[in-house]
Parts: sequence; structure tokens; C-alpha cells
Amino acid sequence: MPNTDENTLGGRIARYARVGTAVGGLAARFAGERVLGIPLERERHASELRVALGGLKGPLMKVAQLLSTIPDALPREYVQELSQLQADAPSMGWPFVKRRMASELGPVWHKRFQSFEHTAAAAASLGQVHKAVGLDGRELACKLQYPDMASAVEADLRQLGLIFAIFERSDSAVSTKQIQAEIGARLREELDYEREAKHARLYRHMLAETPGVHVPVVVPDLSTRRLLTMEWVNGRKILDFVKDHPDARDELAMNMFRAWYVPFYCYGVIHGDPHLGNYTVRPDRSINLLDFGCIRVFPARFVKGVIDLYDALKTGNQDKAVEAYRTWGFGNPSKELVDVLNIWARFVYAPIMDDRARRIEETNSGHYGRETAAKVHAELRRVGGVEVPREFVFMDRAAIGLGSVFLHLNAEVNWYQLFQEMIRGFDVDVLQARQTAALKAQALPLPE
Repeated sequence: MPNTDENTLGGRIARYARVGTAVGGLAARFAGERVLGIPLERERHASELRVALGGLKGPLMKVAQLLSTIPDALPREYVQELSQLQADAPSMGWPFVKRRMASELGPVWHKRFQSFEHTAAAAASLGQVHKAVGLDGRELACKLQYPDMASAVEADLRQLGLIFAIFERSDSAVSTKQIQAEIGARLREELDYEREAKHARLYRHMLAETPGVHVPVVVPDLSTRRLLTMEWVNGRKILDFVKDHPDARDELAMNMFRAWYVPFYCYGVIHGDPHLGNYTVRPDRSINLLDFGCIRVFPARFVKGVIDLYDALKTGNQDKAVEAYRTWGFGNPSKELVDVLNIWARFVYAPIMDDRARRIEETNSGHYGRETAAKVHAELRRVGGVEVPREFVFMDRAAIGLGSVFLHLNAEVNWYQLFQEMIRGFDVDVLQARQTAALKAQALPLPE
């Protein structure tokens, strides 16, 4: 059968037709507001845009979700609406699944399983998961990519560029060039399930000695570029578990903290999509990690910059803060810009500043976060705007996303002590050597 998964002109044109109306309407209304002085009812139009995007399967919905958690990428009205988009989408039917499985594993693919459930166990923006049983009796999770996703990604990224261009013409506080580049790079990587399999094996290695965290095993002979088969791991959704076991909140939060930060501070690797749907809880309160599509690898110097900025904020060392931001890719930031960036940095770092048990929402509540973001945005506009570095985009998004998880858990933990344990004895050269060995072992590229 013909391969429909490449980036084809026909596929892109079809995708443009499906998304063009919503984005085109947005463009026309913003142009009217700017050129003709026609008032734009942002709240109403943001709601219309969410409805339009919510009806689409594929990357544009995922892009919308990413944008909703990147500070200052979009106006507040749009963030509020886009954050409501659901990750789950209607699953594709059995005839589709049979064709896709045959294209990945051959016409007698069903003989490679004891059983394969016809109905998807989960469906998301780029693919769907089916539960199966292997010939060896193991329960398996088979993630199958939807057809023509490469064309869909390229078409949707082009529309994203149009949206960003419109917003930048109306508000110059934040240049979105690097945000676009970073989102594009991560989305294209998510299409490659062979790369995701390598990421999963990398995470098993990085977290092998970390208690309370589990990474499923990849089944390589049942995996391809568009089919990823892993062992099925049983667990409950985090918030469902907490409802029945409220005393587990703090333990779950600490397991989540280690699952995310051990790879970062020991290997320079982050999970760029830390929302609640990517984790489940076992009866013993340990955490299952379920998705490895959105992974970001940083140079060792970037990790050092994160720690250096923490030290700079603690000690009031302006020169060290400037150097940290320069390491992150902010070029040669002025004193004014550093002062503005520090407003946001103090908000993000706040939970690890005080040596005491505390809740995230003491400073990271939604109300305080909106006030802080609004203040930063206004100050950035005043000092002439800023171009957000690529490396900063998903680091910031993931940190905020993880904070949101802790917010939902309502955990009361000494985050300071957890952080100090994580960075004790940090050595940038040791991290670089450890990272290089781990990435090479999985045939993954080294960070630039």
C-alpha cells in the first residue's frame, strides 16, 4: 500500500483547508483592529478559536496546549481558552487500525500477538494506544501514529507562524521566533517513535537508581518509526488515587519531583510535557512514566546556569545572574532586562528558596502567577521587548507545568531540601561526561 505518512503537498493542502478558516478569521480580525480601528472581542474570538481547534485531531491541538503553558506566548484571553483543550480525541476505528498495523508489521501482524484489543485504550493528538498481549504473555501498550501526520505537522506549524506574526504586530513585548523554532523541533521529533523508544530506554537508565519511579520496557521487535510497543504498566490517574488516599499527596509529589529533576540535574534532560495524563500511580504509591515523545536535552552549561541563577537570587549577585542568563541564550542582557527577568525567576524559584515545608500555592497560585506574568509583560514592553531563547522555552514551560501538578496535589513538602539533595556535589564536567555516555549508549545526538 502507498505510504501516506510523508510530508506531501496534497496532505499539506488538505490540512490547510481544515484549519485555514479559524486561523484566517483570526488574522482578518487582528488586521481590522490594527489597521481600521475595529475593536476585537478577544474573549469571544478566543472561545471560537478553541472550539475550532478542539475539533481537529493532530498537532495543532497539541501546539495550542503547549502555547497555553508558555508564559507570554499568547494573550491571556487565548491562554485561558486554549488551556481547556483536551488531550483525548475520538479514536480511529478498527479498519484503520488493521491497515496501520499491516503497514508497520506486515500483513500477518496479528500472528505476533496473542491478542490485540480492537478499541483504543487511549487516544491523543498524534496517535492512539491499544492494549495487547504478546506471544510471551506480557501485557503490552501499542501506540500507533495517525496517518499523514508529517504533512499535518508542517501545515499546522505554518499556520502557527501566521498566528505568531499577527500577535507580534499587536504586541512587541516578546519575540516569538525562537518559541516557534523550538515547538517545531519538538513536534517533528514526536513523529519519530524510534527516537521516542530511545528516549524511553534513556529514562530507564537515568532513573534506574531512583526509588518510587518506573519506566516501562520497550519491545523493539514490535516497534517501528510509527508504532511504539512497550510493556503495559498498571496504575491509576494521580488525582483519582489522591481522592482515595489523601495522605499520599506529599509522597507522590516527592516521587514526581525526583522523576523530573534527577534526569535534569544528573544528565541535562527534561520531560517537556509534565501534565497529569503522562503519569499514573501504583498501589505502593510509586509513579509510572508513560510518554517520552517531548524530551529536551540541554548542554551541561545550561544546567549550571540554572543553579547559578538560583545562587545569584539567594545572594543578590547581579553579575552572576547576568552570566546565568547569558548562558541560557539571552545574549548580552542589560541591567534593566535582568531586573525584569528576575521578577519571573523569583516566582519560579520561590518554592526552593525557603528551608521549610510549604505548599506551592503560597507564591505559585493562579492569581499570583497571572499578576506576575502581567507585570513581567508590561516591564518587557517598557524595556524594548525580548527574544526568548530556544533552550529556555520548554525548560520554563515544563517547570511551570510541574508546579501545576504540585498545585493540584496540594502537597506540603520541603522543596528546598529536595533541591539541595539534587544539586549536592554538582560538577558541570562530570554531568557532561555522564550525559555523553548515556546519549551515545542509545545512539541519541549530543546537544549543540
